[in-house]
Amino acid sequence: MGKGILGRKVGMTQVFDEGGNAVPVTVIQAGPCHVVQLRTVDRDGYEAVQLGFQDRPRRLASRSERGHVAQLESKRQKARAAAGVASSAKAGCEPKRWIRELRGPVEGYQVGQEIAVDTLAEVAAVDVTGVSIGRGYAGPMRRHNFSGQRASHGVKKVHRHPGGTGCSAFPSRVMKGTKMAGRLGGSRVTARNLKVVRVDLEHNLLLVRGAVPGPTGAFVVVRETNKVG
Repeated sequence: MGKGILGRKVGMTQVFDEGGNAVPVTVIQAGPCHVVQLRTVDRDGYEAVQLGFQDRPRRLASRSERGHVAQLESKRQKARAAAGVASSAKAGCEPKRWIRELRGPVEGYQVGQEIAVDTLAEVAAVDVTGVSIGRGYAGPMRRHNFSGQRASHGVKKVHRHPGGTGCSAFPSRVMKGTKMAGRLGGSRVTARNLKVVRVDLEHNLLLVRGAVPGPTGAFVVVRETNKVG
Protein backbone atom coordinates (compact mmCIF):
# COMPACT_ATOMS: atom_id res chain seq x y z
CA MET A 1 0.00 0.00 0.00
CA GLY A 2 3.02 2.27 0.20
CA LYS A 3 3.64 4.04 3.48
CA GLY A 4 0.61 5.43 5.27
CA ILE A 5 -0.94 5.92 8.67
CA LEU A 6 -4.04 7.34 10.33
CA GLY A 7 -3.86 10.31 12.63
CA ARG A 8 -5.50 13.29 14.27
CA LYS A 9 -4.87 16.98 13.67
CA VAL A 10 -3.50 18.58 16.85
CA GLY A 11 -3.09 22.14 15.56
CA MET A 12 -0.64 24.54 13.94
CA THR A 13 2.55 26.11 15.23
CA GLN A 14 5.95 27.14 13.93
CA VAL A 15 9.44 25.70 14.22
CA PHE A 16 12.80 27.07 13.20
CA ASP A 17 15.07 25.43 10.67
CA GLU A 18 18.87 25.31 10.75
CA GLY A 19 19.05 28.73 9.10
CA GLY A 20 16.86 30.32 11.76
CA ASN A 21 13.85 30.70 9.46
CA ALA A 22 10.36 30.23 10.91
CA VAL A 23 8.52 27.32 9.25
CA PRO A 24 4.71 27.07 9.66
CA VAL A 25 3.79 23.47 10.46
CA THR A 26 0.75 21.38 11.29
CA VAL A 27 1.17 18.92 14.16
CA ILE A 28 -0.45 15.52 13.54
CA GLN A 29 -0.76 12.77 16.12
CA ALA A 30 0.08 9.91 13.76
CA GLY A 31 -0.70 6.48 15.19
CA PRO A 32 -0.12 4.11 16.70
CA CYS A 33 -2.52 2.16 14.47
CA HIS A 34 -3.42 -1.52 14.35
CA VAL A 35 -3.90 -3.56 11.20
CA VAL A 36 -7.52 -4.64 11.64
CA GLN A 37 -8.05 -6.56 8.39
CA LEU A 38 -6.31 -7.38 5.13
CA ARG A 39 -8.27 -7.24 1.89
CA THR A 40 -7.18 -9.74 -0.77
CA VAL A 41 -8.04 -10.18 -4.43
CA ASP A 42 -9.27 -13.76 -3.94
CA ARG A 43 -11.74 -12.88 -1.20
CA ASP A 44 -12.57 -9.20 -1.73
CA GLY A 45 -11.59 -8.45 -5.33
CA TYR A 46 -8.99 -5.87 -4.38
CA GLU A 47 -5.99 -5.41 -2.07
CA ALA A 48 -5.97 -3.04 0.87
CA VAL A 49 -4.77 -2.70 4.44
CA GLN A 50 -7.47 -1.76 6.94
CA LEU A 51 -6.12 0.37 9.80
CA GLY A 52 -7.78 1.32 13.07
CA PHE A 53 -6.87 4.41 15.09
CA GLN A 54 -7.60 5.46 18.68
CA ASP A 55 -9.20 3.04 21.13
CA ARG A 56 -12.89 3.22 21.91
CA PRO A 57 -13.92 2.19 25.47
CA ARG A 58 -15.53 -1.25 25.44
CA ARG A 59 -18.56 0.05 27.36
CA LEU A 60 -19.25 2.49 24.50
CA ALA A 61 -18.51 0.05 21.66
CA SER A 62 -21.27 -1.95 20.01
CA ARG A 63 -21.05 -5.72 19.71
CA SER A 64 -20.25 -5.43 16.00
CA GLU A 65 -17.38 -3.03 16.76
CA ARG A 66 -15.98 -5.41 19.37
CA GLY A 67 -16.45 -8.40 17.08
CA HIS A 68 -14.55 -6.61 14.32
CA VAL A 69 -11.31 -6.80 16.30
CA ALA A 70 -11.83 -9.79 18.63
CA GLN A 71 -13.39 -13.25 18.44
CA LEU A 72 -16.82 -13.29 20.11
CA GLU A 73 -18.84 -16.39 20.93
CA SER A 74 -22.20 -16.65 19.19
CA LYS A 75 -24.57 -19.30 17.87
CA ARG A 76 -23.69 -18.43 14.29
CA GLN A 77 -19.97 -18.63 15.02
CA LYS A 78 -20.35 -22.01 16.69
CA ALA A 79 -22.45 -23.33 13.79
CA ARG A 80 -19.86 -22.17 11.25
CA ALA A 81 -17.08 -23.76 13.28
CA ALA A 82 -19.00 -27.04 13.49
CA ALA A 83 -19.42 -26.93 9.69
CA GLY A 84 -15.66 -26.54 9.27
CA VAL A 85 -15.70 -22.90 8.16
CA ALA A 86 -12.58 -21.15 9.38
CA SER A 87 -13.16 -17.71 10.88
CA SER A 88 -11.11 -14.76 9.69
CA ALA A 89 -8.15 -13.58 11.71
CA LYS A 90 -8.80 -10.96 14.38
CA ALA A 91 -6.47 -8.20 15.49
CA GLY A 92 -7.02 -8.90 19.19
CA CYS A 93 -6.93 -5.22 20.10
CA GLU A 94 -9.38 -2.73 21.58
CA PRO A 95 -12.30 -1.46 19.48
CA LYS A 96 -11.29 1.50 17.32
CA ARG A 97 -12.89 4.91 16.91
CA TRP A 98 -11.80 5.39 13.31
CA ILE A 99 -11.14 2.73 10.65
CA ARG A 100 -9.98 3.37 7.08
CA GLU A 101 -8.54 1.28 4.25
CA LEU A 102 -5.38 2.12 2.31
CA ARG A 103 -5.36 0.52 -1.14
CA GLY A 104 -2.27 -1.32 -2.32
CA PRO A 105 -0.29 -4.55 -1.89
CA VAL A 106 -0.61 -6.21 1.52
CA GLU A 107 2.73 -8.02 1.50
CA GLY A 108 4.60 -7.56 4.76
CA TYR A 109 1.50 -6.77 6.80
CA GLN A 110 -0.22 -9.01 9.35
CA VAL A 111 -3.53 -8.69 11.17
CA GLY A 112 -2.88 -7.27 14.63
CA GLN A 113 0.38 -5.60 13.62
CA GLU A 114 0.98 -2.18 15.17
CA ILE A 115 2.09 0.66 12.89
CA ALA A 116 3.79 3.69 14.40
CA VAL A 117 4.89 7.05 13.05
CA ASP A 118 8.41 5.72 12.43
CA THR A 119 7.10 4.27 9.14
CA LEU A 120 7.23 7.84 7.78
CA ALA A 121 10.66 8.66 9.23
CA GLU A 122 12.38 8.34 5.83
CA VAL A 123 9.56 9.96 3.81
CA ALA A 124 10.24 13.41 2.36
CA ALA A 125 6.67 14.48 1.55
CA VAL A 126 3.14 13.25 2.27
CA ASP A 127 -0.46 13.66 1.12
CA VAL A 128 -2.93 14.43 3.92
CA THR A 129 -6.64 13.70 3.43
CA GLY A 130 -9.38 15.02 5.70
CA VAL A 131 -12.80 16.67 5.77
CA SER A 132 -12.62 20.45 5.47
CA ILE A 133 -14.28 22.74 7.99
CA GLY A 134 -17.99 23.16 7.20
CA ARG A 135 -18.94 26.80 6.71
CA GLY A 136 -22.63 26.28 6.03
CA TYR A 137 -24.50 28.27 3.38
CA ALA A 138 -22.16 30.98 2.05
CA GLY A 139 -22.48 33.76 -0.46
CA PRO A 140 -20.47 34.07 -3.68
CA MET A 141 -17.90 36.48 -2.24
CA ARG A 142 -16.91 34.06 0.50
CA ARG A 143 -17.42 30.86 -1.49
CA HIS A 144 -15.81 31.89 -4.80
CA ASN A 145 -13.81 35.00 -3.85
CA PHE A 146 -15.97 37.33 -5.99
CA SER A 147 -15.12 41.02 -5.74
CA GLY A 148 -18.77 42.12 -5.42
CA GLN A 149 -20.42 45.19 -6.91
CA ARG A 150 -18.90 48.65 -6.90
CA ALA A 151 -19.14 50.70 -3.70
CA SER A 152 -20.04 53.81 -5.71
CA HIS A 153 -23.05 56.06 -6.19
CA GLY A 154 -25.88 54.25 -7.95
CA VAL A 155 -25.18 50.77 -6.52
CA LYS A 156 -27.89 50.39 -3.92
CA LYS A 157 -27.75 47.59 -1.32
CA VAL A 158 -26.33 45.01 -3.75
CA HIS A 159 -22.63 45.36 -2.94
CA ARG A 160 -22.19 41.66 -2.11
CA HIS A 161 -24.47 40.30 -4.85
CA PRO A 162 -23.04 38.04 -7.59
CA GLY A 163 -24.36 40.10 -10.48
CA GLY A 164 -25.99 38.62 -13.58
CA THR A 165 -26.14 34.82 -13.71
CA GLY A 166 -28.47 34.00 -16.61
CA CYS A 167 -28.50 34.50 -20.35
CA SER A 168 -30.66 36.67 -22.55
CA ALA A 169 -33.31 35.38 -24.96
CA PHE A 170 -31.27 32.28 -25.69
CA PRO A 171 -30.98 29.88 -23.94
CA SER A 172 -33.00 31.76 -21.31
CA ARG A 173 -31.71 29.77 -18.37
CA VAL A 174 -28.87 29.58 -15.91
CA MET A 175 -26.13 27.26 -17.14
CA LYS A 176 -25.09 24.33 -14.99
CA GLY A 177 -21.98 24.89 -12.91
CA THR A 178 -22.44 28.66 -12.60
CA LYS A 179 -20.66 29.94 -9.50
CA MET A 180 -23.33 31.01 -7.06
CA ALA A 181 -24.09 30.94 -3.35
CA GLY A 182 -24.31 27.51 -1.74
CA ARG A 183 -22.83 25.02 0.69
CA LEU A 184 -19.21 25.72 1.55
CA GLY A 185 -16.79 23.25 3.12
CA GLY A 186 -17.54 19.93 4.79
CA SER A 187 -16.08 17.97 1.88
CA ARG A 188 -13.21 15.52 1.46
CA VAL A 189 -10.00 17.38 0.62
CA THR A 190 -6.43 16.20 0.04
CA ALA A 191 -3.46 18.49 0.65
CA ARG A 192 -0.78 17.24 -1.73
CA ASN A 193 3.00 17.02 -1.43
CA LEU A 194 3.47 18.49 2.05
CA LYS A 195 7.07 18.43 3.24
CA VAL A 196 7.76 16.37 6.38
CA VAL A 197 9.60 18.75 8.70
CA ARG A 198 10.03 16.58 11.79
CA VAL A 199 9.06 13.16 13.18
CA ASP A 200 8.75 12.80 16.99
CA LEU A 201 8.93 9.07 17.70
CA GLU A 202 8.58 9.48 21.46
CA HIS A 203 5.24 11.31 21.31
CA ASN A 204 3.95 9.88 17.98
CA LEU A 205 3.91 13.31 16.37
CA LEU A 206 4.39 14.24 12.73
CA LEU A 207 5.12 17.83 11.71
CA VAL A 208 4.33 18.76 8.11
CA ARG A 209 4.85 22.12 6.44
CA GLY A 210 1.69 24.12 5.77
CA ALA A 211 -1.97 23.56 6.54
CA VAL A 212 -4.04 20.39 6.32
CA PRO A 213 -7.84 20.17 5.91
CA GLY A 214 -10.16 19.95 8.88
CA PRO A 215 -10.56 21.55 12.31
CA THR A 216 -8.39 20.86 15.33
CA GLY A 217 -9.03 17.30 16.50
CA ALA A 218 -10.15 16.05 13.08
CA PHE A 219 -9.11 12.61 11.84
CA VAL A 220 -6.80 12.57 8.83
CA VAL A 221 -5.17 9.98 6.55
CA VAL A 222 -1.46 10.49 5.92
CA ARG A 223 0.13 8.77 2.91
CA GLU A 224 3.49 8.98 1.22
CA THR A 225 2.93 11.33 -1.71
CA ASN A 226 2.82 10.00 -5.25
CA LYS A 227 3.27 13.44 -6.77
CA VAL A 228 6.37 13.81 -8.92
CA GLY A 229 8.13 17.13 -9.06
